[in-house]
Amino acid sequence: MELEQGQIVVLMSTFIVVIVVAFLVILFTVFQRRKNKLLLEREEIKKRFEREIAETQIEIREETLRSISWELHDNIGQLLTLAKIQLQQASPENLKEITETISKSLTEIRALSKLINPEFINNIKFTDALKLEVERFNRLNYINASLTILGEERVVNSKHGIIIFRVLQEFFSNTIKHSKATDLDVVLHFKEKELAIEAKDNGVGFEVEKVSLKGIGLQNIKARIKLINAKATLKSEPEKGTTLTINYYF
Repeated sequence: MELEQGQIVVLMSTFIVVIVVAFLVILFTVFQRRKNKLLLEREEIKKRFEREIAETQIEIREETLRSISWELHDNIGQLLTLAKIQLQQASPENLKEITETISKSLTEIRALSKLINPEFINNIKFTDALKLEVERFNRLNYINASLTILGEERVVNSKHGIIIFRVLQEFFSNTIKHSKATDLDVVLHFKEKELAIEAKDNGVGFEVEKVSLKGIGLQNIKARIKLINAKATLKSEPEKGTTLTINYYF
């Protein structure tokens, strides 16, 4: 009788051990699969982010080349033509005028040379890039633009800064081309753990619900901003302008 009870105990113990081992094996297998899936997803996100950075850099370069083309034709070209005409009619009385025109041309060429520099896109600080963009708008009389920086300025991750800059650049482009706005105000508010960005124009605005999101680039903006764990909100009303808000977390 005692032998039978001992055998039962051994069998029960063996059964429990087998069950526990089987459970641990299954648990380990599930854990490994989930871990591998997570690693693959993380790798895919990393690749997607790098692709997005590369595409964004190309887009910024294309926008920069367009800007260079416009400035050469509409601004520097006109200044040099004016200088040529003034030189043809040169006299002691208009010598100061000629000097001012040539000086302005040189200033414009120096500003343009910053954009031509191939390292500009990769190395420039996010805030410096915005300052140059706003200065360019005002210099070329595209729109009355302003940039306000609040709080203690912090360094924005260079790759994240490229994405934010391109998103704002797209908003600026839409404002200048389509909004009929006269003013564009950009505010950067540096907080302890967040950078709150607001870009606002006083243009004709639109009803967000009735406009194709793809047409205004909002889907693209949100997809890009999501890659850097930030948020983007676009608000607009007819005759009340348009506001883009970006919340970036350090």
